[in-house]
Amino acid sequence: MSKVFAGHAVSVDGYISGRTPDGEEEFGRGLGDAPMLFDWYMDGDTPSEVFAGFKLSEPSARFFDTIAARVGATVAGRTTYEHSSHFGGGSPHPTAPLFVLSHRPAPEISEQQTLISTGIEDAIAAAREVAGGKDVAVMGGGALTSALAADLVDEVILHQVPILLGGGRSLFQEVPKHVRLRLLEAIPAPGVTHLHYEVVR
Repeated sequence: MSKVFAGHAVSVDGYISGRTPDGEEEFGRGLGDAPMLFDWYMDGDTPSEVFAGFKLSEPSARFFDTIAARVGATVAGRTTYEHSSHFGGGSPHPTAPLFVLSHRPAPEISEQQTLISTGIEDAIAAAREVAGGKDVAVMGGGALTSALAADLVDEVILHQVPILLGGGRSLFQEVPKHVRLRLLEAIPAPGVTHLHYEVVR
């Protein structure tokens, strides 16, 4: 069976966006010369073989492309969807269709996107059906927390950026049980450290 995993850029203190609800510090913007959480996508000299336009450092490109090539479908929470400008009506992944998890109506959903309102289990099941045997990626702290609580996550990947945001939206919301992780690999790269964990069951 395909795996379910989450991969997020995150500050050292565990935030995936800045403090202000209007987005002024979203993803680290508005912090002067501090690095943004996604600078490492574009700061290198090695083009991604999966995402057109991305130029990463060589170690980041090698790790990122290996993970990105596994994705057959993506599940994103509503907040991530809104903060990402609805992914332009498409998907955050160039080939993997998007399923948006939301308990309220989303009239902005495009014909290329699928709204799932009946919970994380149904969202991941629907994503698996179209993933063609590939893996399902989960985006957003709320969606990840729900998937962890439902024991649906196999791997967690943190692209940890060396910055303390001091507040904002946390990646991990309150998980109603302990989740043990085993480190599979840690890859230091310019501007980011890639931490790849598996969920221990």
